[in-house]
Amino acid sequence: MTQPKLFQFISDGYARFLEAQQVRMSSNFDGLPLLAILGLICGLFSGAIIILFRVIMDGGASFIIPSSSLEGFEELSPSLRFGLCVAGGLVVGFLLHIFRGQSKNVGVVHVIERLEYHQGYLPFKNAILQFVTAIISLLSGHSVGREGPSVHLGATSGSILGRILQVPNNSVRILVGCGVAAAISAAFNTPLAGVIFAMEVVIMEYSVIGFTPVIIAAVSSTTLTRILLGNELTIIAPTYDINFLFEIPLVALMGAVIGCIAAFFIQATVFTSSLFTKKAIWKRTLLAGIITGTIAMLLPEIMGTGYDTVNHVLLTKIGLTGVLLLTIAKVLTTSTAIGLGIPAGLIGPTLFIGAVAGSAFGLFAAEFNHGIAGAGFYAMLGMAAMMAATLQAPLAALIYLLELTSNQAIILPGMAAVITASLVTRVVFRKSSIYRHLMLARGLDYRNSPRAKTLRRIGVASVMQRDFAQAKKQISYLEAEEILKLEPRWVLLNLENKKQTSLLPATDLATYLSEQEIDDDSEKTDVTLDLVTIPAKRLDAVAIPIIATLQEAHEKMQTNDCSVLYVTGAHGRSKRRIYGIITREHIDSSYQF
Repeated sequence: MTQPKLFQFISDGYARFLEAQQVRMSSNFDGLPLLAILGLICGLFSGAIIILFRVIMDGGASFIIPSSSLEGFEELSPSLRFGLCVAGGLVVGFLLHIFRGQSKNVGVVHVIERLEYHQGYLPFKNAILQFVTAIISLLSGHSVGREGPSVHLGATSGSILGRILQVPNNSVRILVGCGVAAAISAAFNTPLAGVIFAMEVVIMEYSVIGFTPVIIAAVSSTTLTRILLGNELTIIAPTYDINFLFEIPLVALMGAVIGCIAAFFIQATVFTSSLFTKKAIWKRTLLAGIITGTIAMLLPEIMGTGYDTVNHVLLTKIGLTGVLLLTIAKVLTTSTAIGLGIPAGLIGPTLFIGAVAGSAFGLFAAEFNHGIAGAGFYAMLGMAAMMAATLQAPLAALIYLLELTSNQAIILPGMAAVITASLVTRVVFRKSSIYRHLMLARGLDYRNSPRAKTLRRIGVASVMQRDFAQAKKQISYLEAEEILKLEPRWVLLNLENKKQTSLLPATDLATYLSEQEIDDDSEKTDVTLDLVTIPAKRLDAVAIPIIATLQEAHEKMQTNDCSVLYVTGAHGRSKRRIYGIITREHIDSSYQF
């Protein structure tokens, strides 16, 4: 076998293997073993990127802060704090100005948008921009968190892995979820919270097929992080003797207060975003730097993620006046930073706001009843309540609280605080997740109906019909009989160089042949049939790649006003091959109420 033929043989063999895996992964369960392996790879890859992200930030902090700690902005002079915030805002704005159009979209909102509108395909260029600008934003002391950038970077890792391996789009969504879970797990050292966050906030659905690879990704990422960076939690929760039964009404009241703060925070962020949306990005980030820098001159604790301050609050080292001022200042600086376009996260700041607000509530309540739990206890509950209300992710917040404290006794008061806060924000103030509001502010029509959830979990390859035959426009009577001997359901007419082709039911062709009453084989060879003109019900059909989901198939049918699609390969020469037929009935039957 010559070298070119050998190369072609290997190439064709790989293509057939790849196509077989694509068909397997299009199914809900047949592709689970492969997804589990990919989840492991994605978790390690995402964890490595988050570790690199943290190492670079720590290295940058050693050049800016005397103690080399990213939480040590208090060591800088007031004028230096102001200048650092302004300079950071200006540099970030300049970088965002260079990347025009969709290339400058970053963060969790960008990830959700790409999942909803682009089947989870996240551009590499956006991830690079997120990596650089998030580091600058955090090192310059803006009131943002590192978890949002981590989510973007982890999600992009899963997306790129899916593209390299050419997996179906329904599996790309799961790999994006693996990347998100791995990123949150590595950032917080809380693997279970990472899993729930990915399913509840980003993918926004729970599925049996999704849990296995996502859990594997979270475990592998957390393991890698603990090996290289240690097992220490970012926020260290002290141990409390909890006597909470008689305090449940008080905890619920605190949850209601936190729910009000969360609603205001969401409204302030969205209002700021819409108010300055037409301004140049560098002007917006510069304004954010000025606002944050001005407040930081008086309250340096609001700079960066502020986890050192959160730890002080949990130990009740800050008095009532201090935590009240920090609550107001952190809400103001974070809402303006996010609203004005600083490309970093808001999960860390919401934990900060919840901690100081909860501590303020506990200190105030202790003035009237000295027998209640300490302010640090209410600070812990406030963190979970604020996270739940802002993200509308009560389960993720509750699991985070449980992993943070390692105390099962915290579950009941945590549930009371989390649910009350979430209900007040959603029911009283009619606020959903802040990410959804930011999507709507960008003019994006948020879509997450039960039908869409079901259809995008299923690949076209798992439901397509394979009983079809291909034929030229004009064939002989004898060729038509040979086609019908294969017992196809459809006959696909080969119309080369056409984006649209036609399908006719094989029964219509059989009926037409029976009406001709031709018995002589020699005569059958001479009779030419024009399959475009014979009496038959022909359906216009449009191509769709084998990696597509049923949701994409449904949208393509609506766009092209057709009821049948034919499935082709997705890459290279395989685009010329036809694998099967998808009808509207297939899509409808796949959606179970």
